[in-house]
Amino acid sequence: MTTPSSPPPADDPPRHEGLRQRAAAVLVFGSSAAVLVVEIVALRLLAPYLGLTLETSTLVIGIALTAIALGSWLGGRVADQVDPHRLIGPALGVSGVVVALTPLLLRTTAEWAPPALLLVAAATLLVPGALLSAVTPLVTKLRLTSLAETGTVVGRLSGVGTFGAIVGTVLTGFVLISRLPVSSILIGLGTLLVIGAALAGWRARRWRRASAVALATVVAGSLATAFAPGGCDAETRYHCARIVADPERSTGRTLVLDGLRHSYVDVEDPTYLRFGYVRAFAAVVDATFATAEPLAAHHIGGGGLTFPRHLAATRPGTRSLVSEIDGGVVRIDREQLNLGASSGIDVRVEDARLGLKRIDADSRDLVVGDAFGGVSVPWHLTTSEALRDVRRVLKDDGLYAANLIDHGRLEFARAEVATLAEVFAYVAVVGTAVDIGLDPAAVPMGGNMVVLASDRPFDAPAIQKALDARETGWKIATGDTVTAWTGDAPVLTDDHAPVDQLLQPHPTRTVR
Repeated sequence: MTTPSSPPPADDPPRHEGLRQRAAAVLVFGSSAAVLVVEIVALRLLAPYLGLTLETSTLVIGIALTAIALGSWLGGRVADQVDPHRLIGPALGVSGVVVALTPLLLRTTAEWAPPALLLVAAATLLVPGALLSAVTPLVTKLRLTSLAETGTVVGRLSGVGTFGAIVGTVLTGFVLISRLPVSSILIGLGTLLVIGAALAGWRARRWRRASAVALATVVAGSLATAFAPGGCDAETRYHCARIVADPERSTGRTLVLDGLRHSYVDVEDPTYLRFGYVRAFAAVVDATFATAEPLAAHHIGGGGLTFPRHLAATRPGTRSLVSEIDGGVVRIDREQLNLGASSGIDVRVEDARLGLKRIDADSRDLVVGDAFGGVSVPWHLTTSEALRDVRRVLKDDGLYAANLIDHGRLEFARAEVATLAEVFAYVAVVGTAVDIGLDPAAVPMGGNMVVLASDRPFDAPAIQKALDARETGWKIATGDTVTAWTGDAPVLTDDHAPVDQLLQPHPTRTVR
């Protein structure tokens, strides 16, 4: 009687197959997550130089999507011609080096060669984005061992990649940016990618020299980033923040957010006002309300809290509620700008539009609008719906005063004035004679201007006298002059508020 021979052992039982499947999932998940981390952090790096506008966001998203499409297409073609084992490690390694060097490259270019910034930014997004996106088709090629499982493999890896992109987005937006400087995020991510390249090269038996060179590059770039221009004193959730001492005034401090001067504060003398638009605020309040009369005020946007401090010092008993979206800026106010010395100021870390809804109707004498994202007022604070909330919280004789910045044809400023005219009975504009239509033959230069709105008439001569006393050099326009200046400007609504398109940024750097 013969004994049947045993079947030969199967190559790599499920244990090894499972390892390969998990490795594929890790590679696809990690590379997809890394693409989104780089995209979101790139917005933060570019904001100080290009502004945090819709155009900047669209540019970064467009380049990232181009990189994903290019990498997926090229990765698939190359995977059919070259052993993918040989390509995964280099793709991760080169991506890691570029990602780690991105802060140094962008900040140095922005300071020393600004015209080349867009080109360098595009390269630092395209190269790692395309290489990381190529990992998915490379891994898919390795996993396709049978046509019978094509749908399962492609679908599984596509789902894993999408999930990785979601995790990268959520992790960056809710955790990393609030806890780490953007340069640390990119250097850390670049280091992880280089380590991943070393592990992938180890499996392909070709890792030592290339990985050592890549890791040395990352280390050198990390050290150089510490000395790169454009650094921050603090990375807040929304801004790159710095405090700059005034060499001409020992107690003067300037709060710089994303490269723009947002507030000037004298930490010992809150009555001192450096910026012209803040002096205009003070002049209008001087002329509108009785001298030293305490006010109930709400401030949309805080910054260095210059004007709330001024009201507290000049009008004892004034209660100022401030809506400031960036908790990091509030922390700087407390730790470096002597906020604790001022009384009657309540700062809430909140979106101002939501904060308005929580304020009682007819409870405020004054609402001050001074919120900026980059060089523009956040669009959702400019609409007729938002301004109706402002009117709701104001008393019948209350005043709304807002700071605007625009250039060129002043299309955004005109639209905002037209929107205010839809909500309030009286609207006025304060600025240079050229910009506000008092000298029609001259070409507007643009810059800061203050718009006023109320349901009671303005005392224009009294306001002009106060503007002159504050040495602003500005004029006030009311009535038909404002109507003619506004022209056929559109009314901004929640349904249609193209603020970024209407806004004309200064061709160089806008300074408040």
